[in-house]
Amino acid sequence: MKTIYTKSITIITLLLFFSVSNAQNTLKGNVKNSQDQSLPGANVILKGTKYNTTTDANGNFSIDTKDKTSFSLLIQYVGYKTEEITITENQTAPLTIKLSEENELVEVVISSRRRIEKAQNVPIPISVVSGKQAEQAGAFNVNRIKELIPSVQLYSSNPRNTGINIRSLGSPFGLTNDGIDPGVGFYIDGVYYARPAITTLDFIDVSQIEVLRGPQGTLFGKNTTSGAFNITTRKPSFTPAADFEVSYGNYSFLQAKASITGAIAKKIAGRISFSGTQRDGLIENVATGKATNTLNNQGIRGQLLFTPTENTNITLAADITTQRPDGYAQVLAGVAPTQRAAYRQFNQIIADLNYTLPSTNPFDRKIDHDTPWRSGQDIGGISLNVDTKIGGGTLTSTTAWRFSTWDPSNDRDFTGLQVLAKSQNPNRHEQFTQEVRYAGEISPKLSGVGGIFFIDQEVNTYGTEESGSAQWRFSQSTTSTKWQTPGLFEGYGIRTNAGIHSVSAAVFGQLDWAITDKLHILPGLRYNYDKKDADYDRATYGGLQTTDPELIALKRLVYTDQSFSKNTDATDFSGNLTLSFKASDRINAYATYAKSYKPVGVNVAGLPTVSGQPALDLAVIKPEKVQHYEAGVKTSPFNNTILNLTFFNTDITDYQTNVQAAELGVNRGYLANADKVRVRGAELDASFVINKNFTINGAATYTDGKYIKFTNAPLPLEETGSSVSFKDVSGSSLPGVSKWAGSLGGEYTTDAKFFGNLGKFFVAVDSYARSEFSSSPSASKYLVVDGYAIFNGRLGFRATEGLSINFWGRNLLNKDYFEQLLPAGGNAGHYAGVLGDQRTYGITLKYSL
Repeated sequence: MKTIYTKSITIITLLLFFSVSNAQNTLKGNVKNSQDQSLPGANVILKGTKYNTTTDANGNFSIDTKDKTSFSLLIQYVGYKTEEITITENQTAPLTIKLSEENELVEVVISSRRRIEKAQNVPIPISVVSGKQAEQAGAFNVNRIKELIPSVQLYSSNPRNTGINIRSLGSPFGLTNDGIDPGVGFYIDGVYYARPAITTLDFIDVSQIEVLRGPQGTLFGKNTTSGAFNITTRKPSFTPAADFEVSYGNYSFLQAKASITGAIAKKIAGRISFSGTQRDGLIENVATGKATNTLNNQGIRGQLLFTPTENTNITLAADITTQRPDGYAQVLAGVAPTQRAAYRQFNQIIADLNYTLPSTNPFDRKIDHDTPWRSGQDIGGISLNVDTKIGGGTLTSTTAWRFSTWDPSNDRDFTGLQVLAKSQNPNRHEQFTQEVRYAGEISPKLSGVGGIFFIDQEVNTYGTEESGSAQWRFSQSTTSTKWQTPGLFEGYGIRTNAGIHSVSAAVFGQLDWAITDKLHILPGLRYNYDKKDADYDRATYGGLQTTDPELIALKRLVYTDQSFSKNTDATDFSGNLTLSFKASDRINAYATYAKSYKPVGVNVAGLPTVSGQPALDLAVIKPEKVQHYEAGVKTSPFNNTILNLTFFNTDITDYQTNVQAAELGVNRGYLANADKVRVRGAELDASFVINKNFTINGAATYTDGKYIKFTNAPLPLEETGSSVSFKDVSGSSLPGVSKWAGSLGGEYTTDAKFFGNLGKFFVAVDSYARSEFSSSPSASKYLVVDGYAIFNGRLGFRATEGLSINFWGRNLLNKDYFEQLLPAGGNAGHYAGVLGDQRTYGITLKYSL
């Protein structure tokens, strides 16, 4: 594996070329508390330098600014929050700076409604994780964020096959299918990311993560039926600053991060950021003697900020991330007896082939897979964002082009046998997006946001699946001896050429009408046009070349040629209506009704066959139609306390689900519509500042997700081989839905000094738990993931500037748990598991200038 040491050192060295010359100037000021009392002995630092001073007995200070016209001051005082003051032009008058006491709850500010406002004032259920919080908790990607926000679920058997849900809705549980749109929007600096694979990559220089729950189609460009991630990165600054971070841990974990910002010219500032993560494998392949499921990610992001006038900001950003792990292997988790004949049961099959599993305990973390696992992924793009103030609002244009490539290799039989010698579906995705919107005040009582959005995207897949020497025994469906014909299936496979071209355009808007200071009505409306063109073509190849009709028929029981083209388009009106009532400064109640939808879907991973012919009626599936109701209250019952409660109910007609088929030729499953599903539940978010030393944060969610009507569902694994092909699962639970999930964390801090820097000593513990959930579209008693709880901890010293140190541990109790269970290709009875990581620990050093 390529190490990131060399790359890290090279990039960090390049980052250090940002430089600023210094001369002489003096700035004066005064530091007080919120009661206008002077604070003597406060530390005043010229950020990015070692120049500092302290306030005198009257709270006054004087500091040499080195003739900088743009700079930041850090003001530190024991028992108070560190304040950062940015000066962007020559300051001659003395400053007056007020510090807030440390034991005050930070009022989180968000931008999800395209304006800066306090999260507690917004009538939307929203969770916010700052970049610093994510760093401190070791949440360097979305998979870790779910441990802080229990309403979020992420399932990933590899980066490509990743689904992200909010309140158990968004992506159908199972393997990825390009034929449908995700129901959870994912935005970074206003740019929509169409493929969920982005969620497995490392965050780079994140400032804040906002998670909105429920349909958000009238605020964001792309329609979102379940919620949205609104992620903002740190912007370029004219004040020079730098952060360098390195982490070491067990399993040879190494993570390096760096970020540099500063002025390049009078009106141009830049920021360049780097992140690299490497870790040895967590699962042993006894056949190769090597560990697999490694981490090997590198990413770099650059930004240029141009401010031609004081009312206009233009940001050009580009990024590229590469992922080259040796993984993601799944371990064989168990065997379910099916209703097939005795000779077709998994244990009998492997006995006939004289094969023994390396372990029957999945938590031994041992495999003997003979096909290499590969998960190569490149993701990148470029964007141009223009913000200009016009009247009482801001006009924003966001233009972006993005791409991703996927280069996999999988062992879909999960054994050391040559059942499937190849299973790989590399693809390339490209998207172009354009959004223009205006947000601001229309009149003293009316404000809002309105815009247009366009996306053009194309996904092309060139897949190969090929049988090995043991395929005959796993596919054998009769007692005919011709199954054993030498070389009949060896090298027999399918080559697939599939593509989807989709276009979506929308006009959207939402108003905020202040009927009174306390009562607001917020109507929103969206008109959408969607068009999808799909082409699927696969051809069989290889195996024994024969004219024997019986042998040809046996081969066609495994793979057949299949080809179809489908074109579809549709329009839709959707919208929402929210009533918000702010009873007092401490109580904000709201209720929402939303009508939303997810566009039509197309199958491009193969169709199941009926009497040997593809079921073309499944090539196109209906759009989802969503009716959503929600009521909530955001409160601050005591000082430094937040307690928010939300109740929700979502009904979906023609729910788009992913079905794992028993046919090998239906790669990654196929899409189908369930008649109706319902998800309802409640969420609780709480934050408490006990005193200046103790803080507690918690969140809990109760979710009840059911198929109200699904009469033609696929058979569960243990019923494979029964006399019917479909099952009525109405009333059963949706896959991936835990009734209960929650997180709870607490932190103790105290003032300290480390290497001459003022800061905080901290000790913190975080926990995350969820109850059991089904891991199959049709509930199977064998594919139920047991509930689990994990505990993480950290301690160290945190400084605003200078050196910080953090000792951390994850899954401290070394809990064995599955994140997902999935049947092997062909439904022979055995199934695999995606394992949660075992105990990991390490140290992080960070230096800020």
